[in-house]
Amino acid sequence: MPHDQQIDGFHAHVYYSTDAERQIAAEIRTFVEENHDVTMGRWRDQAVGPHPQPMYQIAFANPEFDKLVPWLMLNRQGLNILIHPNTSDAVRDHRDFPIWLGDKLPLNIAFLEAGNSSA
Repeated sequence: MPHDQQIDGFHAHVYYSTDAERQIAAEIRTFVEENHDVTMGRWRDQAVGPHPQPMYQIAFANPEFDKLVPWLMLNRQGLNILIHPNTSDAVRDHRDFPIWLGDKLPLNIAFLEAGNSSA
């Protein structure tokens, strides 16, 4: 059955857990910010919301998907990255519609089910 919600953009969440991984995440962040049409979220050095590890968010519009996601695929340097659409259903965006680059991490979907949408 087709899903009829509109995708209003995407979020990519770049996860890290060690100082070395944070440095890689910083290098990725700098390149993405300088070379792509994105809005960078702040550094979250502790797990927050549904996210099980420290991370930062990259918000981007639909036309940027074809440029940014392939670059992340080839340049993630071992980091885990969650990419999800932004529709009107944050639970399904994170649980049912994500793309994972690297390992699929266990998200706290209950946080979103409780009506929290900042993810």
